[in-house]
Amino acid sequence: MINVTKTFLPPINEYIEYLEKIWESNWITNQGPLSEELESRLKDFLNVDNLLLVSNGTIALQLAIKALALKGEIITTPYSYVATTNSILWENCTPVFCDIENKTFCIDADLIESKITDNTSAIMATHVYGFPCDVEKIKSVADKHNLKIIYDGAHAFGVKFKNESLLNFGDISTVSFHATKLFHTIEGGAVICKDEKISEKIFLYRAFGHLDDEYYSVGINGRTSEFNAAMGLCNLPRINDFILERKNINLLYRDSLSGTGLEFPSVPEGIEYNYSYFPVLFKSESMMFEMKNKLLENGINARRYFYPSLNKLPYLNTESCPVSERTASRVLCLPVFNGLSSANIKFVSEIIKNNILS
Repeated sequence: MINVTKTFLPPINEYIEYLEKIWESNWITNQGPLSEELESRLKDFLNVDNLLLVSNGTIALQLAIKALALKGEIITTPYSYVATTNSILWENCTPVFCDIENKTFCIDADLIESKITDNTSAIMATHVYGFPCDVEKIKSVADKHNLKIIYDGAHAFGVKFKNESLLNFGDISTVSFHATKLFHTIEGGAVICKDEKISEKIFLYRAFGHLDDEYYSVGINGRTSEFNAAMGLCNLPRINDFILERKNINLLYRDSLSGTGLEFPSVPEGIEYNYSYFPVLFKSESMMFEMKNKLLENGINARRYFYPSLNKLPYLNTESCPVSERTASRVLCLPVFNGLSSANIKFVSEIIKNNILS
C-alpha cells in the first residue's frame, strides 16, 4: 500500500544516542535538557524570538486563544483540519466562517471585514497546505478593528514570505509536529509569539501555571517529553533536504499529470515553499470519488484533505461557504513523503491520467 504520507524515521542509532542521554540524566519530561536544546535550535532555524514546545498542535491553538484572552466570535476558515474549529469551540468561543479564495484555498481576506461584529475578538486563519494567507491584508483589517490574529501554521514549517518565516506573522502562530508532518517529533507542536509577555504567559499555562512551589495562573499540561524532543533533534538537520526532495516530487507530479485538465494550487510569487502536500482539484465530486476508488484498487491510499468544509460539521449551524464547500468536495491529496520513488509517482499519475483520458 502506498499511503498518502509515511513517517520519516532517522537511523535508529542516532535516536539511541539521545536515548542514552535520557537514561544518563534520568530526566524524561518537565522541560528537560533535550527539550531546551530543541527549542533553541528551532528558534535559530526559523529565525523567531519566542517559541515554546507543546504536546501537540491542537493544544497550541487552545493555548493561543487562552493567552490572548479571546471571547465571543473568532473569524476563521472553513477549509482546514477540524482541530482549527474545535479549538475555538473548546475555549468557549464562537467560530464565524469566512469563505476561501480559490487559488491557495486560504481564507479570503477580502471577505473578512464583512464578518466582523461587535462580538468579534480575533481572526484565526490557516496557511492551507503551507500556502500563505494574505498576511498583509489580514493585518490591515485586524489593525483597523483592533482584532488579534492567530495563524494555524500546522502545514507551514519552513515556509518563508519575503525572506521571513511565515510563523513570524500574526500575534501568535502555531505549528504541529505530528508524525505526518514535514518536521515531526512523533507528537508535538509549538507556539510562536510576537509579544514576549504573551510567551511568558503560555510558558506558565503549559505547565499548570506554576514554577516550583510558586503558583501564578491557571494552567494545563501542555508539555512535551524528552523522547519527543529527541526525535525532533534527529530530524531537524534534515529539513532542507526533505523540502528539496518534496519539491522534486511536486514537480514530477505536475509534469506527469500535465494535459489532464486537473487543477493544482499555485505557489504565490515571493514564497519559499515547503511542498508538504500535493492536492489535486477534480472537476466534480463524482470524478474525485471515481479516482479515489481506482487508486485504492491499485494499492494507493489518497486522502480527502480537507473534508468536510468545516461550516458543514454536524454539530454546527452556520452560513454557507460555497467556495470552500465546492473545493472540499473535489480535492484529493496524492501521496507525498520522503522516500517516495519516482516510479511510484509515475504509477499514481498514470492511473489518474489513463482514467481521465480514457
